[in-house]
Amino acid sequence: MERTKADYRNILRSHEPQKEFFIGVDSDGCVFDSMEVKHKECFCPMFIKALKLQSVSKFARQVWEFVNLYSQFRGSNRFIAIARALSLLKERPEVIKRKCRIPDTAALEEWSARTNPLTPAALAAEYERTKNPDFRPFIDWSVEVNRAVKEIMRGVPLFPFVKESLDAVKGRADVFIVSQTPTEALEREWTENGIYQYVRYAAGQEVGKKADQIRCITEDRYDPEKILMIGDSPGDLKAVKANNGLFFPIVPGREDEYWQKLAEEGLDRFFAGTFKGEYENSLLEEFAHCLPDIPPWKR
Repeated sequence: MERTKADYRNILRSHEPQKEFFIGVDSDGCVFDSMEVKHKECFCPMFIKALKLQSVSKFARQVWEFVNLYSQFRGSNRFIAIARALSLLKERPEVIKRKCRIPDTAALEEWSARTNPLTPAALAAEYERTKNPDFRPFIDWSVEVNRAVKEIMRGVPLFPFVKESLDAVKGRADVFIVSQTPTEALEREWTENGIYQYVRYAAGQEVGKKADQIRCITEDRYDPEKILMIGDSPGDLKAVKANNGLFFPIVPGREDEYWQKLAEEGLDRFFAGTFKGEYENSLLEEFAHCLPDIPPWKR
């Protein structure tokens, strides 16, 4: 029988800490150098195909890559991301001139605002319940994305110093994957790369938002100063700060450098209790400057 959100959450809530420290690690774009290929070869081509955006493909590609790779929205759930991308696309003068029909996102946004977790299965269930035709393009797109990911996402490498960092953590902290990727895919990808043995459990999109995942694992179990999230997106930062924990950024475009920095100094500071304060603040300042919130065509 398929597990429910409650089942996944109960697994996380029932875990007994083995160490006094908790470390959450994002997966796509953080541990794996996968964001560029996944979005440029899977998500974006299906965005253009399923939503019939061929007449404005150049601008659709620019919008998709800005939202999902090069902006403060990086790492968003796929349904939030597609609504944001379409909102930006329909504002562009070039698109307006070409009179391209942009799918209506009102129903998708309303559903997204009240639904947790935001999974393809949940959207399909909403469509079956309401029969609202406005959901259909997004369901078709999501199915095509999943198919493309299975076909294309092979041999994606770990960033350098990921294994060194996981080796440094082994035996010192409870490590969990905290991600919006499906749990099955997380378990498969980490196992295929020989690193799943480092983690206690993979918390995927079925559990809900990342803040909910961290809360299920850490609430009443770990001191806030002994909670660390390693991630590459503002959403990772917001999730751990909602639980009063600490954050180490894997800065997009400088991933190798920051994994080395984590392995060689960040983890030692975390375990020594000298991470919070000046050191973390300097990391967050660097992270804040790497991802803009205004698209380049508006600057």
